Amino acid sequence: MTPAEKRSVFSLAMLYATRMLGLFMVLPVFMLYGEALRGATPALLGLALGAYGLSQAVLQVPFGALSDRFGRKPLIAAGLLIFAVGSVLAATSDHIYGVIVGRILQGAGAIASVLMALLSDLTSEESRTKAMAMVGMSIGLSFTLALILGPLLGELWGLAGIFWFTAAMALFGLYWVIVHVPEPSRLTRHRDTRLFAEQVQDVLKERDLLRLDVGIFCLHLVLTAMFVAVPISLVNQAGVAESSHWWFYLSVMLLSFLAMIPFIVLAEKKRLMRQVFLAALVLLVGAAVSLLFTQHSAWQSWLSLFGFFMAFNFLEASLPSLVSKLSPAGSRGTAMGVYSTGQFLGAFVGGVSGGWLLAQQGLSGVYVFVATVVVVWFVFAWGMKNPTSKGLSLSYAKQLGDTEIEWLRAQMLALEGVDEVVIVPQERVVHLKVKLVGYDEAGAESVMARLK
Repeated sequence: MTPAEKRSVFSLAMLYATRMLGLFMVLPVFMLYGEALRGATPALLGLALGAYGLSQAVLQVPFGALSDRFGRKPLIAAGLLIFAVGSVLAATSDHIYGVIVGRILQGAGAIASVLMALLSDLTSEESRTKAMAMVGMSIGLSFTLALILGPLLGELWGLAGIFWFTAAMALFGLYWVIVHVPEPSRLTRHRDTRLFAEQVQDVLKERDLLRLDVGIFCLHLVLTAMFVAVPISLVNQAGVAESSHWWFYLSVMLLSFLAMIPFIVLAEKKRLMRQVFLAALVLLVGAAVSLLFTQHSAWQSWLSLFGFFMAFNFLEASLPSLVSKLSPAGSRGTAMGVYSTGQFLGAFVGGVSGGWLLAQQGLSGVYVFVATVVVVWFVFAWGMKNPTSKGLSLSYAKQLGDTEIEWLRAQMLALEGVDEVVIVPQERVVHLKVKLVGYDEAGAESVMARLK
């Protein structure tokens, strides 16, 4: 990456992290402190916990489209302001319905698609995969920090304090956008990072991609449902004081992350993704069932959550990587857009169903539901195959005519290991889908060199 690209990616990763930190911090404490809200019931608390996911899912595409017309930074600024307003509303409300509306408004600042578009505007084709990986790491770090900071801030300032802190983070993000995020020289609807409506149907026809969309829906459904039950279970059943939850989650997240790394290496390097993926689902089921029977013991609950998050962290890291590898050439943005919609919808459904089950059947009902969802997911995922291909994007400098475009397509398709070729003359980019083993990289470089 060039120095300018590094600064741009760092700035956007900061925005992602601060925004997601605000959304995630309420997860470990909301069910504990939300009981004091007027009109609160377990079902309504669950709805409030997952409400942001619905507005996120609905508004991602409109925000992205508006940014094409009015610019990236104005839409990001508007989204952060909406997010801040939602946070303030939630902080000042003493009734559960006010908090629900606040959470919906938080999600309505749906700037993820705009941030990804700006990332593509500010980075070259060669640097974009690295840039996306850095942003993904920032989101994972924010989730871990949220589970630690949420209980700490909740103990100090209560639920309202967490929402005030979230509002302050949003305003800091607004300052960061205005001062530190560069203005792109031009806006481009990049095929590899944007959702295109005309490609959605083709992406949905891909059975392997559909498995991954169902997977991320289920993963965030069970995550949100678990946080309806786990904080209450730790306090009321296992006897873990609220003031101790931060170190409980810190130790779980840190050690489960370290334990997950060898399995990532095994899946990627040894090409055993299917086997490790299915094993992670078995571990998720085992962790949910274990919590059902060990919720009265603090150390046994710790072990159960350790297993849950080891599997969760592996799946959360693997799913987007698989989407990128399995997407049709030039359709990664569309595939990721559908995938993200499934993720946010899963969070909404998990909060609603978890809260309702807590009211109807108690903690055990939530854990049985989580285990059942993962079993269904396991059956759906059974037919997945180890990925044999990946997506690549190559750029060229000069404008090509129709004859040269057809020549380039024929040359690329003739190379060993190339399955698909999509050329986008407006962006001067060739999108390829190539085999993981046997791709003639030198031949592709030779072809591209002839266009200089």
